[in-house]
Amino acid sequence: MSESRALLLIADIGGFTKYMTLHGIGAAHAQANIHRLLDAVIDAAPELELIEIEGDAAFFARPEDESGAAAARAKHAALAMHRAFHETRHRIVSNLCPCAGCAQAAELRLKCVAHIGEVSERTIRDRKSLAGVPVILVHRLLKNAVPVPEYALLSEELYDGASVGEARAVDQELEGLGAVRAYFIELGEPQVEAPTLGARVGETVVTLGRGMPYLLGLKRAQVAAH
Repeated sequence: MSESRALLLIADIGGFTKYMTLHGIGAAHAQANIHRLLDAVIDAAPELELIEIEGDAAFFARPEDESGAAAARAKHAALAMHRAFHETRHRIVSNLCPCAGCAQAAELRLKCVAHIGEVSERTIRDRKSLAGVPVILVHRLLKNAVPVPEYALLSEELYDGASVGEARAVDQELEGLGAVRAYFIELGEPQVEAPTLGARVGETVVTLGRGMPYLLGLKRAQVAAH
């Protein structure tokens, strides 16, 4: 087991629980759509290493030494993930499938939380995992008092005003960790170009194809772990 200082970031899809309670073809398409959205989020931040998929969230890390550089990197990654999420969500919603799994994807949102600290790394059966108080803290930050639906929330240890820009402070009590302060940046919904009819037809075919393994029971959605 080795220890190092790392940037930790979780991209979490809001509205997941209600969305995944659909039935029939709507549930199959919801499962396929969630996986597609997570793929888009992961691909949007190649500079971060994916540590684990946690149901409706992706947990990332990257070795870091300077908190200022890490803060700017966290903001950049959150913005890239947010845009990729919305572009993909827009394509899903614009397809011609009338099921609830496609229509209700419009209600899904993305939030990101980030922290920096010393973590322990271990590998079991070729699978890397991270441990330590910073890992606990970044997960606890998902339950917060931020008053907007989509945001990037940076811990006080990570936040650097000069590199991040305007942000608002939020104070809260975290279970087992006490009072903490963090800073959030509101992520407004980006402008996305309307797809053509041909693109909408193509998206419909993609959705039907991706949803079929779930409809037939050949695949199952992961359950959120937090």
